[in-house]
Amino acid sequence: MPKEIKKWQTLASRYLIRRPWLTARVDTVQLPDGRVNPEHYVLEYPDWVNVIALTTSGEMVMIRQYRHAVDKVLVELCAGVSEPGETPEQSARRELLEETGYAGGNWREVMTIGQNPSICNNVTHCFVAEGVQRVAEQNLDASEDIEVLLMPPRQVYALLRDNQMLQALMAAPLWRYFAEHPHWRQDSRHDVEN
Repeated sequence: MPKEIKKWQTLASRYLIRRPWLTARVDTVQLPDGRVNPEHYVLEYPDWVNVIALTTSGEMVMIRQYRHAVDKVLVELCAGVSEPGETPEQSARRELLEETGYAGGNWREVMTIGQNPSICNNVTHCFVAEGVQRVAEQNLDASEDIEVLLMPPRQVYALLRDNQMLQALMAAPLWRYFAEHPHWRQDSRHDVEN
């Protein structure tokens, strides 16, 4: 018989910082056995979205940008914040259009994942958009410098397989996509070399 896992009780909570991109609080929690942990830290974020976008010709719309925390330029999926008043799909469509200029196609949500449910309170909604087309120029935020890349799926799989996709919240839906589309995994080493 499985062990019953009970929730913790929050006895007190206070915010350490509340900024647009960083909100942190410390909770005093009581565990089911009565022990009290006076400092359990929680990072609060809005929900996020990302998109595996494929053009009408079957190329994946990827982006390349600098990530300051790791001091690297990375190839990633289009991604962003789910704004208040938007559904996750509306947010994902907006982000794809703003960051890449691509829109349209057939959309489906493939998974919802958390970055670290132990200390982060948000989730990421992951979408696949098939048959997108370029309809506009990029409309980037002031801090964004993004290059749009059109890549064959085999090349994206090779980057993933060769540990070149650092962002876990993007790697997870890509692994799922390639598990569901095994034909893209064949001959992928050749695509990276060219």
